[in-house]
Amino acid sequence: MTGVLPCQTIESLIARGAATATTPIAPDQVQPASLDLRLGRRAWRVRASFLAGAEHSVARRLEDLAMHEIDLGPGAVLEKGCVYLAEIEERLDLPGEISGVANAKSSTGRLDLLTRAVTDGGTEFDRIAAGYRGPLYAEICPRSFSVLVRPGQRLNQIRFRRGQAVLTDAELAALHDSARLVAGGPAVIDGGLGFSVDLRRGAGERVGWRAKPHTGLIDLDRLDHYDPAEFWEPLAARDGRLILDPGAFYILVSREAVHIPPDFAAEMAPYLAMVGEFRVHYAGFFDPGFGHAGAGGTGARGVLEVRCHEAPFVLEHGQTVGRLVYERMAERPERLYGAGIASNYQGQGLKLSKHFRAA
Repeated sequence: MTGVLPCQTIESLIARGAATATTPIAPDQVQPASLDLRLGRRAWRVRASFLAGAEHSVARRLEDLAMHEIDLGPGAVLEKGCVYLAEIEERLDLPGEISGVANAKSSTGRLDLLTRAVTDGGTEFDRIAAGYRGPLYAEICPRSFSVLVRPGQRLNQIRFRRGQAVLTDAELAALHDSARLVAGGPAVIDGGLGFSVDLRRGAGERVGWRAKPHTGLIDLDRLDHYDPAEFWEPLAARDGRLILDPGAFYILVSREAVHIPPDFAAEMAPYLAMVGEFRVHYAGFFDPGFGHAGAGGTGARGVLEVRCHEAPFVLEHGQTVGRLVYERMAERPERLYGAGIASNYQGQGLKLSKHFRAA
């Protein structure tokens, strides 16, 4: 069937050799609608971000662009502001009708850790052509914090598709009528489900966080460990308005609580330049069951990873900052987000990555 492949189909693909690795793929890498990818042992500091380009391999491009090779085995520091390329442990041999799209995992995006998948012959980041056979690589660019990484860590994930099953606006409106996709604001449907930013709370109440410019190192294996005050500046509500500083990184939250029914998946669409001089997200997958009552949620806010670009920009409470594009699952997943699979962000509000202690 057409649509996003669920966990049970991903497991079947793995059993048939469509995804392999030297170290066997662990059962918990398979999420309701995606496969977590693991860092391999080798990485390279590169002069610049790059794509392999049609008819070229990543290995060949590395001959020209690599500055030095890094062994991740004992742990390696990836420095803020530098660009790296790392091997992914998993390798693909996809059937001809199956394509893939990759994205950073939620905790990766909330660290402002730009992570994108690169393939041999690739002309776009995070896009895996139907029938692709070959290795995977992760481009990693720490933007706010230097990080300590090791083999086996999971920074990004891949979602597999058979054809395209994106809902039209009419279909999305009908789904909202039957399943109530959004609460806490109107259902703004135009090329997907629009969502806005929440900047109006009680006097002095926190509405977000801004990354501090000079901080220590974050070890990605340390969970619930770091004091937020060492890395983040809390932002209080002031008249429902926030001026974004160029180059700064913010964690904000959507005004609306969103819901992904079990037979659907969603992806946060790329921001539109006409909305303003900022990027609204780095991690964009929303799994079946996110915010779903039957999976332990009652609607969940979307955490917004915001980076301001060229000029200061005034962000207003309730301003539309992005949209969710819904698509059908090829079939209902046997496991849903939050339903007994230790999902970190079910029922979330404003929340930093899992590396930080609750504030």
